[in-house]
Amino acid sequence: MASAFSLPSLPKQYQPAAIWGLYVIGLVPGVWYFYLAATGGLGFNPVKDFEHLLGIWALRFLCLGLCVTPLRDLFNINLIAYRRALGLIAFYYVLAHFAVYLVLDRGLIFSSIIADILKRPYIMFGMAGLVMLIPLAITSNRWSIRKLGSRWNTLHRLSYFILIAGILHFVLARKSLTLEPVFYISVMLILLGYRAARPAIMARKRARKAANAQRVSR
Repeated sequence: MASAFSLPSLPKQYQPAAIWGLYVIGLVPGVWYFYLAATGGLGFNPVKDFEHLLGIWALRFLCLGLCVTPLRDLFNINLIAYRRALGLIAFYYVLAHFAVYLVLDRGLIFSSIIADILKRPYIMFGMAGLVMLIPLAITSNRWSIRKLGSRWNTLHRLSYFILIAGILHFVLARKSLTLEPVFYISVMLILLGYRAARPAIMARKRARKAANAQRVSR
């Protein structure tokens, strides 16, 4: 059931500063892990740990970006102004994750990279997620929204397929269903379930709003 109240929104004049603040705060973990990796603070296998941590933060921001619509629909918490930043931060983490794999893990030896991809299917899911993210990142601007029109929404539905690819990449890489993979699988299923149920939920919400308006007008 939708919430009967709405949280106060930040005044529009402060939103640009808040969005830039979100970028800074969102990228701080990546900078911190880079520092730890460079100074020997990530333990026995710093490259793999760094790569893993960047991937985890990419998943977190993908999930956060997809939570924006349910929060608005169900609880009147309007964070739409921050959705683009959340998506782009996720993209930056995926790029950094991939760069660490290519440069530090595989040493840009393409024969080794190709052999690794053929040997480990989970890498294919990760690369598929990155490929799908690129057009979303490129079109995350007002000009693209105006130019593409309704096609923009259709294109950005890829975010759900990106999440599926990311979760599969993560779970298959871990090779076991521990608490962390189960948590992300659960979040994915909730988000996908809401996406499937959203048309019916919004129809009921509109019907209730129309009925309330009719009662008030009498």
